[in-house]
Amino acid sequence: MTIIRDKTKSQNSNSQKFTQAVTAKGLTDGYVVYLTDRDSWSERIADCQIVDDRSAADDLLQRATDQAADDLVVGPYLFKVATEGGRAIPIGQREILRTTGPSVGTDLNLA
Repeated sequence: MTIIRDKTKSQNSNSQKFTQAVTAKGLTDGYVVYLTDRDSWSERIADCQIVDDRSAADDLLQRATDQAADDLVVGPYLFKVATEGGRAIPIGQREILRTTGPSVGTDLNLA
């Protein structure tokens, strides 16, 4: 098997384009939440702040980590998103599942 690499792409990872957002778990209810551009948390991925470079992503994660230290959320981390029509679309199976809610126990009628 021959692997062909696209030599038009930069080999320097610092020049790669990042499109990311921050997610965490809310401490009061355990729901998945997303950091907004107002430094608040929302249960809607549509409200998340999206950044597209490493420096902005680091800053976003630091703001989330500061809020975790204030016991608002737990486990904040960056995740990759695509944008479609101005909406954030999660990339990766884990994040897709987290945005759609529980995948088991949906018949328990806990509400």
